[in-house]
Amino acid sequence: MTNKQLLPLLILMVIFSPLAIDIFLPALPVMAAEFVVPMNQIQWSITIFILSMGFGQLISGPLADRYGRRPIALGGILIYGLASIISAYSDSLTFFLFSRLVQGLGACAIVVAAFASVRDKYNAIESGVMYSYLNSAICCIPALAPLLGNVLTEYFGWRSNFEFMAGYAVFAGFILFLMLKETRPEHTVQHKKLITLGHFIPVIKHPVFLFNAVLVMLAMAIIIAYVSSSPAWLMVRLGLDQQSFVYWFSLNAAINIVACFIAPRILVKFGARVTIGFGMVLLISAGLLMLALLAWQTPIAFMLPIMISSLGFSLLMGACAGQALAPFGEKAGSASALLGFVQMSGAAVIVYLLQLLPLNEAEQLALLMLTIIPVYVIWKLPQVKIHIMLKS
Repeated sequence: MTNKQLLPLLILMVIFSPLAIDIFLPALPVMAAEFVVPMNQIQWSITIFILSMGFGQLISGPLADRYGRRPIALGGILIYGLASIISAYSDSLTFFLFSRLVQGLGACAIVVAAFASVRDKYNAIESGVMYSYLNSAICCIPALAPLLGNVLTEYFGWRSNFEFMAGYAVFAGFILFLMLKETRPEHTVQHKKLITLGHFIPVIKHPVFLFNAVLVMLAMAIIIAYVSSSPAWLMVRLGLDQQSFVYWFSLNAAINIVACFIAPRILVKFGARVTIGFGMVLLISAGLLMLALLAWQTPIAFMLPIMISSLGFSLLMGACAGQALAPFGEKAGSASALLGFVQMSGAAVIVYLLQLLPLNEAEQLALLMLTIIPVYVIWKLPQVKIHIMLKS
């Protein structure tokens, strides 16, 4: 299979995760009313899904190294599709949250297989470019899925969103079953025991991986906090209807799409160090702007800093992922799994703890964005820079 043939299949694979997060966002107030729970409890369905994705990767990563990328991807699609059906027919919040947990396990297997396949086929810079293209595809979903979700919810009820996810699993699963070939190298490291610390200790101790993984985790926490809090801030606090919420959410996603298409060119032209540094500056600037606009209770005052942070996120994710995984060609599955665990579960825990603080949604986002400052200061230290950047 050529690299050009692989990319469309990888795009089909990475879409599973954002689809499960974004399509039903306009339906959250309706779901909260039907389950008779506060909005913050129905928002747990997003956090649980992402947390499950993170922890599940610690299992699916070694499985992908042992059995190959293809069977893990196809198995994840089967789990995802079944969990989507269970979600659609849940009659209580507890059962619904459980189905979301299972759905996250399926999604994580698909994502690990996709990211490990990229590392199988490309070097550090090429991987960063590929991750940026995949992020572009991922960013299309927040732009389009809420539009579809709004229509589905209005005409067929909120459960139709999860029926659509099940249908996508059938559609993409059929194509991948026919066309996806195994990419795992023959020299891939396979441990005698399936899950041991030996899989992950050499990876987590590597300074290149550690720095980039922490940065990806903080950036992902900003995105999770935005996605989970924006319905409450825009629709409940500011009183926007579903159509207005979809407009602002999709506008930010459109900016993200453009940024993700530009990011690979910036990465190739200027290298990883400049790209990552600029991304951090944008996130810090967004946090400062969010603080400055806190008194303005308007959609633009909330969304403008979010849009700037989306630009920074787009620059960081591809470059950092490529750098983090570059040293681990012989154990790409385990390294990809650990990166996903840190990114997803670490970010979900950060957001959960942040939501316990007596801060409103905008203040929480500003605080998260400003946590990039100490990372940026460390990054600027000359003696550290030598060790944390593999290749510029």
